Amino acid sequence: MPWHELNCESATAEALTAVTDEEGEPTVAKGSNTYPIFGKKYQKTPNVSTKLKGHVFYVISGHGGPDVGAQGTRAGHTLCEDEYAYDVALRLARLLLSHGAIVYILVRDPDDGIRDDNYLKCDKDEYAWGNKAIPLDQKERLKQRTDIVNELYKQHLKVGRKEQTLIEIHVDSRTRNHRTDVYFYYRPGSAESKALAVRVHKTFLQKYLKARTGREYNGSVSERGLYTLRETRIPNAVYVELANIRNDWDQQRLVITSNRQALANWMCEALMSK
Repeated sequence: MPWHELNCESATAEALTAVTDEEGEPTVAKGSNTYPIFGKKYQKTPNVSTKLKGHVFYVISGHGGPDVGAQGTRAGHTLCEDEYAYDVALRLARLLLSHGAIVYILVRDPDDGIRDDNYLKCDKDEYAWGNKAIPLDQKERLKQRTDIVNELYKQHLKVGRKEQTLIEIHVDSRTRNHRTDVYFYYRPGSAESKALAVRVHKTFLQKYLKARTGREYNGSVSERGLYTLRETRIPNAVYVELANIRNDWDQQRLVITSNRQALANWMCEALMSK
């Protein structure tokens, strides 16, 4: 079944531009429930629950700034990995915040927000948390992000927040005729990272079994020593590949707005489950 026909949970929330006061408690600018990073349409926050209160999430969307990542073409439009990964990341962050979480969005765009367009404009104006320019060099770019995450992780541990999770979101690029399902990587040798990846995979499998007819879900879970997984200190870490950006079928998972929301919904549900 095409993703746009799925009826997924529609709860939304605001991603927190996470800051802390001197005591390490999360704060919001003067009690406001408005977060401009999500754009005018989505900047208001409904408070759905406090189930994730005290939990800290680091959401990284792949590439950004001078590197747009993988690219595909559809109906005369160029699809850029960083734009679609970022849109899903923002949607996920809003959901997590709606349940009381503290959420850090590591890659940020000053004007995109959450977009309901099928074709997201490619640009290079993203920056890293802390208003830092994103380096062109891949190793420097990845080091910048892991250094930021590790420092924030340490700060939260000092004030007793042990429930911390890292999720990195990418879009793959393979041959045009190679169809993929959403798949997951975990940190080699880490039982916590593996358990998280398996849990998210299980949620996706259950959703597909209910919604899809005629084709099985073939998303996988495997270990891989990717830089972020290898260099970050957070035990609970998962790396997500959403689709093959060059495959016509997989592209539906990206360009159809409700499908991007479904991806975020399912990831949020998995992250909330135990």
